[in-house]
Amino acid sequence: MDILQKLEAALPIGAIRDAEAGYLEEPRGRWQGQALAVVAPSDVAQVSTVLRLSNETGTPIVPYGGGTGLVGGQIKHGGKAPILLSLERMNAVRALDAEAGTLTVEAGAILHDVHEVAEAEGWIFPLTLASQGTARIGGLLATNAGGVNVIRYGNARDLVLGIEAVLADGTVIEALSPLRKNNMGYDLRHLLIGSEGTLGVITAASLRLFPKLSAVGAALMVVPTPDAALGLLRLAQARIGEGISAFELIGRMGFEFLREVGPEVRMPFENAPDWSCLIDLGLSHGAPEAALEALFSEAYEAGFVTDGVVAQSEAQRRDLWAIRENIPQANRRIGSVSSHDISVPVAKIPAFIAEAPRRIAEINTFRINCFGHLGDGNLHYNVFPEKGRSRADHEAERAAIKTCVHDLVHDMGGSISAEHGIGRLKVGDLERYGDPGKLAAMRAIKMALDPNGILNPGAVLRE
Repeated sequence: MDILQKLEAALPIGAIRDAEAGYLEEPRGRWQGQALAVVAPSDVAQVSTVLRLSNETGTPIVPYGGGTGLVGGQIKHGGKAPILLSLERMNAVRALDAEAGTLTVEAGAILHDVHEVAEAEGWIFPLTLASQGTARIGGLLATNAGGVNVIRYGNARDLVLGIEAVLADGTVIEALSPLRKNNMGYDLRHLLIGSEGTLGVITAASLRLFPKLSAVGAALMVVPTPDAALGLLRLAQARIGEGISAFELIGRMGFEFLREVGPEVRMPFENAPDWSCLIDLGLSHGAPEAALEALFSEAYEAGFVTDGVVAQSEAQRRDLWAIRENIPQANRRIGSVSSHDISVPVAKIPAFIAEAPRRIAEINTFRINCFGHLGDGNLHYNVFPEKGRSRADHEAERAAIKTCVHDLVHDMGGSISAEHGIGRLKVGDLERYGDPGKLAAMRAIKMALDPNGILNPGAVLRE
């Protein structure tokens, strides 16, 4: 029997279906994938069966969460067609401990739904990003997702107490314990989180919850330069400390793209500022508005800010966040020539922002939209065609632009993948910029856990 016949004999009716187009397209439209079929198990035992049979037959497995990944980790577009393993039916809440602040959910749970479950019990799960309405927990952990609240709560890795996972041969790792202290041997949780489905398939996780904050607020402050933005960040950290939930840098082009192609949002300034910082606070006591107004006054005296608006209601706070959250959608409507998810040491961000356009200008004339999570050093640095031209006009220059940006990031001690992962898009970059010793260790781990190379082949490491 071939693999599909074996799976049909072993799994219940409805677990296997044709690979529809929606599963085979990545969000930026650069790649079209392939699959023998979509297999959607409903429990961990079925996942184990799928992996065991695939391992025995040498059939590739591509784990699939919400399909929102931007580096091609969920798309296999060449070589032997895989089984696309979708965790969408494994979306149950297995346990919630409202006393300890832990939530155990299956990998197919959608992030927005996890937020609602936690908040109904007076807690929050702080991982927050633009795709939270479709992104699933398994994919978020597989890529160690970041989002806007990293400055306060950390990456996805920092929000997980335990996991359940299945290895390539079907072995189930049952390590869902929500214990905060557990030193019983190697921490396989942190090995599998961020491995992008190349070492095992995460099927469930015990998540850390945090107390719901009594008061939240936001402000958008205009800064004259990225150096001033850093001064504002340091001042905010000194005055407000852990009350800062997010600190976002927004360049002028983000405002201009929203005005050019939408989505339509409320603009707080008549003229788009060259640089501005969106600051979000969450306090257990005190008034965020007063804290932000005091911060603005002190920052204004220090020359860090020139203008700003402090939200006076939750509706105004949402309006300010709508600017930041809709910039990626405006970017997609314009169509980037080359997009970069990078991080550099926070102190070097102004130098990077100053130098990168000069180097890119040696290739051609472009528009640059620079924005991102200044508080943790993560920038989305995206290069776009001039008005009247399209990204297709610059296809031949895309590789040179990416190399230009990534070389500078590497020279500054940064990372060419801050929060989106490596996937298939950045395998060559990992080889170019990664530490040889680390790469050798990664290949050894891959060989030990997946000797037949069935788990997401071609992602992170070459086949």
